[in-house]
Amino acid sequence: MEREELIFEVKDRVATITINRPDRYNALTIRMVEKLLELVSACDEDRRIRAVVLTGAGQAFCAGGDIREFVERIETLSPYLKRLLAFFHGAVSGMNRMSKPVIAAVNGVAAGAGMSLAMACDLVVAAESARFTMAYSKIGATPDGSSTYFLPRLVGLRRALELTYTNRVLTAKEAAAWGLVNRVAPDAEFPAAVNALSAELAAGPTLALGRAKQLLLMSGHESLETQMENETQLIALSSKTADFREGIKAFVEKRKPIFSGHEIS
Repeated sequence: MEREELIFEVKDRVATITINRPDRYNALTIRMVEKLLELVSACDEDRRIRAVVLTGAGQAFCAGGDIREFVERIETLSPYLKRLLAFFHGAVSGMNRMSKPVIAAVNGVAAGAGMSLAMACDLVVAAESARFTMAYSKIGATPDGSSTYFLPRLVGLRRALELTYTNRVLTAKEAAAWGLVNRVAPDAEFPAAVNALSAELAAGPTLALGRAKQLLLMSGHESLETQMENETQLIALSSKTADFREGIKAFVEKRKPIFSGHEIS
């Protein structure tokens, strides 16, 4: 029976996508990234899902592209890479455009496109044993997977250049100190830490979180006045949601709000 290379589960409003190719350190193929794009789109559309977790099986989060497959396709590698990245970049774009929070649960090594994938998620929780490395120049390649967008924004240009030039391997704690990781948990406590954060976000005001993500992502290229106008428009939209009304009502009543994540029906 053929192994399922991407496992998809939904439990308690949280969707978990597990990259399941542990014998190859979860290295990615076209078939896998095409499926990843499909699953990201499904998460975006499914109103039952209010948070998404992306993780890896075995000892790795994701080792990037499958180098052995690159060698096998060496004579046609350029069109192969373009097709692979069409799906992969589509998945990254989908994660960033969806209203649901996306958590990278980095359980082991995140290298190349695996590191890119982690950076493209909204939040990163890393096991203490996790490691991060760009790895691209190690094989004479340039970065992809949105890494040149997110890396300098997260760590600054100088550090981004260092990581890209030298393929320096960061420990989970170093990655947290550099701004690549939000939380580091001891390996034994890692699953519980991921579950606690995903449950917290899944119980939140989903539409407001998604619009906040939209505002933060656009802030880097907007003027102050334009960004404030964007804020005005989106908070006005938020005022029409059931969650906004529940939030202010709960505040006045001095109780914890119960958010549905939906517009007013």
